[in-house]
Amino acid sequence: MRYAIFSDIHANLQAVESVLAELKKEKIDGYFCAGDVVGYGANPHECIGIVRDLNTVCVAGNHDWAVVDKVDIAYFNPTAQEAILWTRAKALREDMAFLDKLPLIYKNENFIMVHGTLDEPSYFHYLVDIRQAATMFRYMDRNVCFVGHSHVTDIFVLKDGKVARGLSADISVEKECKYIINVGSVGQPRDGNPKSSFCIYDTQENTISIRRVDYNITEAQKRILESGLSPFLASRLNLGR
Repeated sequence: MRYAIFSDIHANLQAVESVLAELKKEKIDGYFCAGDVVGYGANPHECIGIVRDLNTVCVAGNHDWAVVDKVDIAYFNPTAQEAILWTRAKALREDMAFLDKLPLIYKNENFIMVHGTLDEPSYFHYLVDIRQAATMFRYMDRNVCFVGHSHVTDIFVLKDGKVARGLSADISVEKECKYIINVGSVGQPRDGNPKSSFCIYDTQENTISIRRVDYNITEAQKRILESGLSPFLASRLNLGR
């Protein structure tokens, strides 16, 4: 099987369209999203529609659940709060129903997927260091787990009882190891690279590949500014921050 895994679309229509255009060049057997389809961007309805039309398996992100009032927006910064309230006002009934039904964790025979961490997934903790990764490995009953949330691509590997961190874009999956892969962000990367990030997991070849692709940032910025959302959400797209 060849799986496409992505995360943190954040209502950026131009970004997700570019990612899917790249994925059409690949033989993909299934699409998976590690959360936050909405928030920050100007096209929540369209992005939800794309995810649904692809029969994408999707878990809940903190912004997804905040829009349907499953997470207290007091925990978000003012700009994020504004975007959540804007999204609530714009979302259609079917959009809200989709977000409300998103589960916290998904797993199949090959991998697990969660937005933040497997320990206390409803708290949406950020996975940012080796200590946290070591804790999360104890919750894994599969060799591979995909996460998002931080908007930064990252890789943690458990081998021979030791946790290491690496940033290689291509991984050969070894049976005796466990892997946590942060697939980064489609709609708002924060690793200094403004290109959209996504991942392909080939279970036959036992490879995981993190890819990057350009998208029309200018158009995404225009949509944000025209929507009345914070100009900061537009300007940060150029910086990948």
